[in-house]
Amino acid sequence: MDKLITKFNKDISISLKKELSLKNQFLIPKLLKVVVSTGIGDYKEDDAAVKKITEELTKITGQKPRVNLSRKAVSAFKLRIGQPVGLTVTLRGEKMYDFIDRLINVALPRVRDFRGLSNKGFDGNGNYAIGIKEYMIFPEVKYEDATRPFGFQVNINTNVKNDNETRALLVSLGFPFEKKVYPVRSSIAGSAQTDKDDVEKESNDTNDKIIESPDTQKSNRDKE
Repeated sequence: MDKLITKFNKDISISLKKELSLKNQFLIPKLLKVVVSTGIGDYKEDDAAVKKITEELTKITGQKPRVNLSRKAVSAFKLRIGQPVGLTVTLRGEKMYDFIDRLINVALPRVRDFRGLSNKGFDGNGNYAIGIKEYMIFPEVKYEDATRPFGFQVNINTNVKNDNETRALLVSLGFPFEKKVYPVRSSIAGSAQTDKDDVEKESNDTNDKIIESPDTQKSNRDKE
């Protein structure tokens, strides 16, 4: 089975060029880098926890993360200069495509009640962000070893500067975006209101057609 990077170079890039009506191959949308980041401020004083999270993130991304240290001291958060506050992994090339492949084909289908990725993650400059609440959706992580639950964010950077081409690229790679679902409740409420109006109309018509007694009918004829 071909890797995602091979599929992109052989098939996906050609189909994108035709779909977007591009004349120059250098204008074809493509991925530049994927940045995976997580905050570890809650474990800043626990070296064992920081080490464990670093190991888990290394298994998921296939690359050792960089530890981000605090540059300022904030007394309100009991934060000192030089304490670890986050981990960042920047993926490019084959590792980037391998991570994307595992994310969309293995990890996301394991999310409970998954209905697609949000359409609000585009920033208008060719970037898309995904928030992962539980890192245990990746098969590289063993449930019995997951003692420090954490989430992370995936930022996908492309070479285009608009949302339409970015979305076309991600869809061609297999990203499952959520579909717009129109609420049924409004239509039901509308039909219920229509039925109510029809009943009221029939009731009014019935009230207009009053059944007259024989004496009343005779009196009306005499008047005429």
